[in-house]
Amino acid sequence: MDRGLRFTMYLISPSSPPARAGPCRLTGFRPASGTWPSIAAASAAIGSLTALPPGLLRAAGLFLLVYAAVIAWLAMRNAVPRAMLWLLLVGNLVWAVECAALPLLGFVAPNGWGIALLAVQAVAVAVFAECYVIALRRVARAA
Repeated sequence: MDRGLRFTMYLISPSSPPARAGPCRLTGFRPASGTWPSIAAASAAIGSLTALPPGLLRAAGLFLLVYAAVIAWLAMRNAVPRAMLWLLLVGNLVWAVECAALPLLGFVAPNGWGIALLAVQAVAVAVFAECYVIALRRVARAA
């Protein structure tokens, strides 16, 4: 793999490989903060607070734990295929759209706290997607 395909989710320049994983330089967010393990473990309590189905919260939390492990593994690599960046970008965009679509299409009926959780999640995931867009632009410029 060429040098330009270094894992740039954290927006590290392609000429210097990451010494260790850190937050996205654009946002300061770290993938898989402590929130999602909490959601996986406490889905019933969070479900009663947000009026979101506990099964949905548990499944999302567990999926995001696996996603975080994949991101951590990728962050330790010197290079990541461009296709992987595209896959992560599209996945994050789909996740953000689904956060908005779930209540709008009537699949869930959250209360105010649930709407807030879904909105914050949609914005955060959209920011992650933007990080991937920036990374893909940097890869293209470095090539």
